[in-house]
Amino acid sequence: MTKKPILILVGTTEGRHLAYQASQRSDVQAIASLAGRTRRPDPPIANTRFGGFGGVSGLRDYLQDQGIEALIDATHPFAAQISIHALLAAREVGIPHLRLSRPPWVPQPGDCWRSVSSNAEAAECLPEVAQRVFLTIGRQELATFASLQQLWFLMRMIDPPQQTTAIPPGEILLARGPFSLEDERSLLRTYQIGAIVSKNSGGEATYAKLVAAREIGIPVVMVQRPTMPEMETVSDIQQVLTWLDGL
Repeated sequence: MTKKPILILVGTTEGRHLAYQASQRSDVQAIASLAGRTRRPDPPIANTRFGGFGGVSGLRDYLQDQGIEALIDATHPFAAQISIHALLAAREVGIPHLRLSRPPWVPQPGDCWRSVSSNAEAAECLPEVAQRVFLTIGRQELATFASLQQLWFLMRMIDPPQQTTAIPPGEILLARGPFSLEDERSLLRTYQIGAIVSKNSGGEATYAKLVAAREIGIPVVMVQRPTMPEMETVSDIQQVLTWLDGL
């Protein structure tokens, strides 16, 4: 059986697991593309490339040069640019395209969420929400909050920010999820956190902070996902594997 070359854009835990499972199949030759710095993905993926493509045209050229027959976008829910590039490139080449995107979180009884459309909007409203803030947006947009010198921030991220990045006053905490509910409760109380700022990324790895906020009774400023163009989308790995069966 001739294996069909497929490209999987990986930017989430689900994406890594999908790429691994796809690499075990006898009907496809899966290539996983990782834009980040992680050189040893877990689980390990046989065919892996690192780095970007150079926009829509670069991705289109790669798809054509490699003879890719299907493109799966399993990037982060907030990685709107690469998702749009993937959709456009797949259309230009004329190959099937599918997006894997885990469902967003939804507020539960007892939650006190303030929905905003961007980090800038979150920063604008924070002074009227709390004085001590747990900032869980990663390291890329810390500068958006740097002008809030009257507030104090606990900033959790996986990797430290670049030295040239402007950051708000407070403390940086380097940690990788998943995080337990007990640990999140303890963290909020130890640092006397009055509000959380979070992206609505979905998934289980960092959901415990929202449960802890609900139990303690503190508000969450929730940055909602960017608007995406209409495209075929599924929410779990099994749906992707079923889609592959139909190629």
